[in-house]
Formats: sequence, structure tokens, C-alpha cells
Amino acid sequence: MGQKINPLGFRLGTTQNHHSFWFAQPKNYSEGLQEDKKIRNCIKNYIQKNRKKGSNRKMESDSSSEVITHIEIQKEIDTIHVIIHIGFPNLLKKKGAIDELEKDLQKEVNSVNQRLNIAIEKVKEPYRQPNILAEYIAFQLKNRVSFRKAMKKAIELTKKADIKGIKIQIAGRLAGKEIARAECIKKGRLPLQTIRAKIDYCCYPIRTIYGVLGVKIWIFVEEE
Repeated sequence: MGQKINPLGFRLGTTQNHHSFWFAQPKNYSEGLQEDKKIRNCIKNYIQKNRKKGSNRKMESDSSSEVITHIEIQKEIDTIHVIIHIGFPNLLKKKGAIDELEKDLQKEVNSVNQRLNIAIEKVKEPYRQPNILAEYIAFQLKNRVSFRKAMKKAIELTKKADIKGIKIQIAGRLAGKEIARAECIKKGRLPLQTIRAKIDYCCYPIRTIYGVLGVKIWIFVEEE
């Protein structure tokens, strides 16, 4: 039964923290939740749009750049604090990028009485984040690299980070086969049933010419 639980939700309140901090009356709770979703979608769309404009880069080092690991939202009476945790914040460090993003968010949120405060926080160890590894695998698969080679290369990147175990699973029409299947590769320990074990997880869809592939990555960071 525990295998079917999302590893992040299973550990919420122990090793996993909330990404939204605010209080609302029950009748206004759904509005606040929708506002959070709009903010997150607006930020992700802005980065994707500017990334496509920005270049035709083919280098491996750029394949996982500007990947958002998570977005924290803290709401006060007159201010909304948005903290963007990002792997390589090259795009958002450009002159005027934050101001442009603030304008887009202000239009999306439509909050006249609240001002937006956006902060960028660079992730210390990018290849310790499952979202960045999933983006790297997606980049490799779109360039027709073998899925096994892409998975092994992603695990090699985690050697630079201090982790205790990793598991990568890819499902779908792998290598263009007609019948969908799932393949996984694992290295180290992965105690999914232990609540005190800090495990990062992500589920990432990849659109290829053969259809949509699903990537799931579990990373065992440490045990508290």
C-alpha cells in the first residue's frame, strides 16, 4: 500500500516542508489555491517562452539550465513573496527579467491591494534535484539518444552530489516499439517505507515523436 503513495506527500511534516505558507478562511481557501497555481504556471511559462527565444543551444551543459526545482509562495496581508528555487538562474539574472516577470504575474493574479516580491534562489547542488535530472533525460531522448544511455549518464551526474541512492524509471513506447513497457535502473539504497528518510521525487512527461514517455525519479538524500 505504501508503494502507491507519493513519497513527498507521505513525508509532509517530517522531512518534507510545505511550498505554500498562508492562511485563509474556508470559503476563500479554493481561491487562494487557484491563485498559487496561476503564479506557478505563469513563472514556468515565462521561463519556457524565453528559453525558446533565447537560442538554439545544443550543448549538454545547457540541457538542464533554467529548470525550476520548486516555487515557494508566502502570503501576507499586503505582500505576496515568491521564492523561485532554480538550478542555473542565467535567464532570470538578465537586466529587466524580474520586472517583466512581475508585470506578467500582476496581470495574472489581479491583486490590486497586494504587491509582489520575487526572489531568486540558486540550488546549491543542481544534480541532486530530480527535476533537473528529468529535464536532462528529456533533452537526451529528444535528440534520439538511447534511453538506457541517458539513464546511466543521469546517474553519473549524481556522483558529484552527496546522495545515498537513486532510482530512475522510464515508461512508454521506448525506442519506438509498438508495445509500451517500463524500464528502470537503480543505484544505492532507497528506503521508501522509512518516513525519516529524506527522499526527493518527481514525475516528468516527455513528448517524443513516438508518443509521450513518463519519467519518474527517486533520490535518497539522507536519513534524519
